[in-house]
Amino acid sequence: MINTVDFITPPVDDPYWFGQISAANSISDVYSMGGTPLTALNVVMFPSKQLDMGLLRDILKGGHDKVVEAGACLVGGHTVDDEEPKYGLCVNGVVHPDRVITNAGSKPGDALILTKAIGSGVLFNAARSGKLPYKDLEQEILPHLAALNGKAMETALQFDLHACTDVTGFGILGHLLEVAHGCRSEVKVYFKTLPLYPFALDMYNKGETTGSNKPNRAMVNRHHLDVKTTLSKAEEEILYDPQTSGGLILSVPDTQSGDLVKALQNAGVTTAVKIGEVVAGNPGITVEE
Repeated sequence: MINTVDFITPPVDDPYWFGQISAANSISDVYSMGGTPLTALNVVMFPSKQLDMGLLRDILKGGHDKVVEAGACLVGGHTVDDEEPKYGLCVNGVVHPDRVITNAGSKPGDALILTKAIGSGVLFNAARSGKLPYKDLEQEILPHLAALNGKAMETALQFDLHACTDVTGFGILGHLLEVAHGCRSEVKVYFKTLPLYPFALDMYNKGETTGSNKPNRAMVNRHHLDVKTTLSKAEEEILYDPQTSGGLILSVPDTQSGDLVKALQNAGVTTAVKIGEVVAGNPGITVEE
């Protein structure tokens, strides 16, 4: 049995999108361990005296619809009056004890596959500040963030999957650092292969950022980080951009990586791409071109 609890503050103003993205973000924790979600409980904090209760209804509808899409059942929840709306799920899932996937099982010789683009953190802030029109966020970004990671994990489990993690608030390098330390090996990242959301680099070039970039950078820099390619300021920042409902990093033998990417793309995970590899060496990250 897997039990996870995760909730977020609104990344977008639209309550239905917020509910969907929050639910997908919460359910991802079960998928990333190779599990199947069974039940979910709503976890809600809402300023009922300041905001219309119709907004809460639409948030819960978004969450419910995503839970149903995942094949799970919404069985209740908890609501607290709070100054800021927050929503997420407590998700229960199952996985065979011998088949639990963690972020610590990578091996030298593995390839690392990423299933969603990165850059959502700066885009949310840019939409709030008016630098990015909301219609661009809604059309180009939100459907990817609301997409479940279930199909990606279902496909990956048909291969020799050694490790997995979903990419969330620590940014791509923060989560890869966990992979490196978990297997006590070096992770190489090829920057030019990283899939980026449209407009993300543009927003960093326009001076937008997030509150998590600085601490994420500090966390990674406390450990072994070797950047062997020339990056612009915006390109550096994208490496620390916090994700909401990000994709999975899948670690499989490199000999299987091409077939896995093709299988993922055939399954509808069209952004899946090999972004790096695990090699023998001191735990840490090397960023190359």
